[in-house]
Amino acid sequence: MSNSGAKNKIIFFGNGPLSEYALAALKKSGLEVVFHAHDKADLEEAVQLKKADPSLIGVLASFGVLIPSSVLEVFEPEGILNIHPSLLPLYRGASPIESAILGGDATFGVSVMKLAKAMDAGPIYKQATIENVPLSSNLKDYLYKTLAEMGAVMVLSLLKSKKWPTAMAQDDSRATYCGKLEKKDGLLEPSSETAEQVYRKIIAFQGFPKAKYAFYGKNCAILEAHMIDSGETALLPLPCADGQILSIDRLQPDGGKPMDAKSFLNGYGK
Repeated sequence: MSNSGAKNKIIFFGNGPLSEYALAALKKSGLEVVFHAHDKADLEEAVQLKKADPSLIGVLASFGVLIPSSVLEVFEPEGILNIHPSLLPLYRGASPIESAILGGDATFGVSVMKLAKAMDAGPIYKQATIENVPLSSNLKDYLYKTLAEMGAVMVLSLLKSKKWPTAMAQDDSRATYCGKLEKKDGLLEPSSETAEQVYRKIIAFQGFPKAKYAFYGKNCAILEAHMIDSGETALLPLPCADGQILSIDRLQPDGGKPMDAKSFLNGYGK
């Protein structure tokens, strides 16, 4: 398919941290964002703009709802490019980064695919991978930012190509799925989970739904923690099923402000 010259104007679909990082990277590259569709209510305006200027390309990152076939058809033949933060067909769905963290992955990736009616099932244009990523308290934000920016680079390479490449169909037999996160997912169960499993939940659930646990009868959101080294003493310990202990470093009591472990103990540990 001929691309008839580089594209430098897009209609962007997205909301949330992945979209914010991707959009910032696309704008920094010099692309003009003619319209930003934040939710389903914006789809009709996006369609009208595309019909008025067929050269506009749709780019999506974390939109939150399925795009109807009637909208997808308007954006043919290139389609809407979807930046999805996983190595598709793995982790199709709404929480790929969180699910990969919870799954114990050390390799993460991002795919740029052509949006299809079925969720994250469209053919893939490009993929990129980062390997041996260490577990750390800022892992979630690092992945959102890094994978979004990697996806933006791949989108730019597509838009600059003289000939539109052929997208490769996914192997549906290898597909795995992840759903939307819910508040109940954040409830920690250290009596039946290893310290690493609990730590991964604390990391994956930062922002939403937040990892929750009750200390001294007070429900708290766990904001920061670390796995203690041998000989280290935790000021606010959380024993886990494998005998390992997590040190809770920052937390937020329901109805209160974020605080460190010492401040929490001074206020609630009496």
